[in-house]
Amino acid sequence: MKNQLNARLLLCLIAVASMVACGGAEESTNDANSGNMAPTEPTEPTEPTAGCPAGTAEVAEFCALEGRITTDLTLTANNQYILSGPVFIGDGTAETVLTIEPGTTIYGIKDPGSPGTLIIDRGSKIEAVGTADAPIVFTSDQLEGQKDRGDWGGIIINGYAPINGCDAAPCSAEGEGSAGTYGGDNPEDNSGTLKYVRVEYAGTLFSEDNELNGIAFQGVGSGTVVDYIQVHMNKDDGIEFFGGTVSAKHVVITGAGDDSIDWTDGWVGNIQYAIVKQYEDDGDNGIEADNNKANNDFLPRSNPTLANLTFIGNENTDIGMLIREGTGVTIANSVVSGFGDACLVLDNEATFANSCDADASLITLSNLVLNCETQIEEPDPAEFTAACTAESIFSRAGSNVTTDETVLENYMPASDSMLLSPADAIELAAWFDNTAFIGAVGDEDWTAGWTIGLE
Repeated sequence: MKNQLNARLLLCLIAVASMVACGGAEESTNDANSGNMAPTEPTEPTEPTAGCPAGTAEVAEFCALEGRITTDLTLTANNQYILSGPVFIGDGTAETVLTIEPGTTIYGIKDPGSPGTLIIDRGSKIEAVGTADAPIVFTSDQLEGQKDRGDWGGIIINGYAPINGCDAAPCSAEGEGSAGTYGGDNPEDNSGTLKYVRVEYAGTLFSEDNELNGIAFQGVGSGTVVDYIQVHMNKDDGIEFFGGTVSAKHVVITGAGDDSIDWTDGWVGNIQYAIVKQYEDDGDNGIEADNNKANNDFLPRSNPTLANLTFIGNENTDIGMLIREGTGVTIANSVVSGFGDACLVLDNEATFANSCDADASLITLSNLVLNCETQIEEPDPAEFTAACTAESIFSRAGSNVTTDETVLENYMPASDSMLLSPADAIELAAWFDNTAFIGAVGDEDWTAGWTIGLE
């Protein structure tokens, strides 16, 4: 245990008894764009209600986690927890399981040199299963009204699933922010469960090329269950997949300072039902999709399938979907609206080389609706010569459209919108639900009750 927690944590410790000044269920009242509201009056701290579990240290009313934890640990909602610097679950060999019960709040300490960060090591698991009425919340230790992007590190999960970037398999790599080793040869690797989990105000940037995402899935396998997750006001990317085979349903990314969904290094999983909403003050791309920067043709090649996406940008953010550096992708039943540069951009020679042959294309776009001032932006012809255009790839399916009509009311389909009656029914793999609408939400709003920042 550190001799002294930093001044920010001590300030927070004085103010958390009501679970208002330092987070918790009251988060839903935050301003949609900045997350800011006036700080409440601090109150005296209270002792933990149930006593801190073994493996944590009792500090005021917090149970503090730090260092490397190698015995199973359960966090319950009748205590509050703080990540005091980087916290590793497991030792990379024997399995350690971190279980988090519904309604639990975990705070990440704000320390630019050693921010609170949760890292699940290879071979271990996180079993964080909340509910719509009692989500699990990871948030900043700062006072309400003073929380901001990048206050703490975020969640990093390392697995044994395949990644690319090596001359020979199995391939492994070291995560940014000294987050441990990931990658291996088990595509069905199981790193646990994230369900009804919200991550707020994370994403510490150590340097331009060393930054933390809200949730980083690093070599995570298909045995891992990810369903109903939100990343809100992250400094860097909302979620990023570094290789692996993990899939996710019901994803919400709000106010990301950089890209909302990012992938690289051979990710081949799936996403269905994802809402991206970028704010006016900061943001980059809705999707930034790569195979591998060092070698665009490394194998296994990134080639995920995504369906039922709703991406909402604004004139100060960049590209809705940036597909580049040799990645493959299938995108179906999705809508992109309002991005300042373009709705869709394909880039890099390897991307076109693998996609211009209609019979062997690694890019498949179906039932895609674009609604931006610039719908599709072609690459600079001075950089490389392609055998086809982005427009031709977009138009190939016959079911993709561009429009200047209003198709969304916030993240819900507008009345009588074309999103509610797509031209074609798209058959996807068995993992996907069959839907009769375009976008993340049809008649039923699955975001209600557990998300923030969508107002």
